[in-house]
Amino acid sequence: MSETLKIVFMGTPDFAVPTLQTLHDEGYRVVLVVTQPDRPKGRGRKMLPPPVKEAAIRLGYEVVQPESVKTEAFADHVSGYEPDIFVVVAFGHILPERLLKVPRLGAVNIHASLLPKYRGPAPIQRAIINGEKETGVTTMFMDKGLDTGDMLLSERMAITPDDTGATLHDRLAVLGAELLTRTLRCFQEGEVHPIPQAHGQATYAPILTKKDGHIDWGKPAQSLEALIRGVTPWPGAFFFHGERRLRIFRAAPVPMDTNEPPGTMVRGFSDELRVATGKGALSILEIQGKSGKRLGIREFLRGYKLPLGTILH
Repeated sequence: MSETLKIVFMGTPDFAVPTLQTLHDEGYRVVLVVTQPDRPKGRGRKMLPPPVKEAAIRLGYEVVQPESVKTEAFADHVSGYEPDIFVVVAFGHILPERLLKVPRLGAVNIHASLLPKYRGPAPIQRAIINGEKETGVTTMFMDKGLDTGDMLLSERMAITPDDTGATLHDRLAVLGAELLTRTLRCFQEGEVHPIPQAHGQATYAPILTKKDGHIDWGKPAQSLEALIRGVTPWPGAFFFHGERRLRIFRAAPVPMDTNEPPGTMVRGFSDELRVATGKGALSILEIQGKSGKRLGIREFLRGYKLPLGTILH
């Protein structure tokens, strides 16, 4: 039965790869994979393919990498495959109406939140940063808006106290692949029941930038700990000691009262780096040293002195 649907798959980053792999493993007929062009990455700015392209080639699929999906020529090209459905996962483009009309059954998107909460490009990280206890994935029909289409299925997932942007990303990618195949079975069985989103309850998850990782010591320690987890691995949480930029990988909030200004090194245990915040203190547990290596705080402090009263910014 899985072979009856002709699918055009659209996706770009690692998050989309488990879905493409699952479609392959379950025998769905993927007639074309669309992904973004190769981009320069790393210090050497070497041109590298997106993860979906690498996976698609490994699985034996035809791949196209248009600079734009808004042209009539691209819509005509995709129409030639006579797809029944588009499966779109973190593709990175809003599809124009002309293209959305190509597949017979419509375009289905996997979004990494419980819509209508956290529409937009960074739902995984923003959920952690905002201290949410759970999130999930939603499949929906795509329309001309940004994550505004009618919902099909959703599945919840707890956010654990030690989840980072990376760990939650990986679990949601697998959950999204499972939910997508359940959604496709609904199409095959004629049991598709779209649910309009409650647009008045929508929230937005804006894209992360490097400055989002800069620690504002005036915020509560609990919020800063959540920020650190949410921006790991990218853009990473950081602060400055003088001109030196130091990156935090793990920290723990400490309930304490202090009269010191936020950002001040305060007394803790002898092998602890404890910093006053807007509410409580933050104990830094793992940090990037001047060698560029991730270090536990004891090892870091053996080679880097931060006396009490030092102001971090």
